Amino acid sequence: MFHFSGFNMMFPEGRNFTAAYKCFSVSMLPGNERSDVEKGGKIIMPNSALDTLTRLNVEYPMLFKLINGKKSRSSHAGVLEFVADEGKCYLPYWMMDNLLLEEGDILNIESVSLPVATFSKFQPHSTDFLDITNPKAVLENALRNFACLTKGDVIAIKYNKKVYELCVLETKPGNAVSIIECDMNVEFEAPVGYKEQSESQASGSGQQGAGAGAAGGELAGAANAVLEEVVETFKGSGVRLDGKKKKESQLETPVLKKVLPRGVPDYDFQFGLIRFDRNIRPISDRGNDKAGGSGNADGDDGESFQGTGFSMKKTRK
Repeated sequence: MFHFSGFNMMFPEGRNFTAAYKCFSVSMLPGNERSDVEKGGKIIMPNSALDTLTRLNVEYPMLFKLINGKKSRSSHAGVLEFVADEGKCYLPYWMMDNLLLEEGDILNIESVSLPVATFSKFQPHSTDFLDITNPKAVLENALRNFACLTKGDVIAIKYNKKVYELCVLETKPGNAVSIIECDMNVEFEAPVGYKEQSESQASGSGQQGAGAGAAGGELAGAANAVLEEVVETFKGSGVRLDGKKKKESQLETPVLKKVLPRGVPDYDFQFGLIRFDRNIRPISDRGNDKAGGSGNADGDDGESFQGTGFSMKKTRK
């Protein structure tokens, strides 16, 4: 406390802001849904924090260190708005997950000054991130909603209605850096599980020739287990509609049909082709429908059809 001309004026000691709030996820924020908060790395604080920060003359942009004392976890974030209820602050869900916070836990917040970032390295948590055509451009667009990065954090970015998680492996020149208005070099590590998949494919191709008696042998045995079944054709003599005798090349020959044993897939199946297997009654069981027809199986006369024909076109009288 200082005295100036009979007035008592109090100046706060130090320039660091420290406060403790009950933290909640953005989904608990009253009012309309704030999906924009989930997309970035900024928090929402109460209005009283803004009054204290303005009196302290803190450096801009305002950056804060978030500390979970119970779990000994810490991270860094910027501030988006000062519209929270008194005694509360709201965080993105991925940030609460990093700090091991539950709804209503006490979170200590301190104002800090971080160096400007020059380099950062990320590792995606899923190989789906490789499907993005230009991952650096997607990451650059997503980091516009972030104020700082902390080594070891797992940030979440949204692209094409899908959330991708990336681990911050390295940041320079410090373990926590500010990324506001900076030129930062970005590198990507291979996604989690990518090396394991490549190694498994290489080992699988190397063991294919040596272990043919195992899984490869089962597939080979199933492919070679094709049975040939002789399908009998029509046993009757049959006649030609023009009355002529059949040639020797038109005589019936046995037909071989490939039948797969039960449980073996059809490897020659064509995608998009549907086969309808119908049970057709054999011709020999139909009997003679009408006398004078051509269905006489024992007839060897080779005569043509002897019925009367009709014209579908009516003649004018």
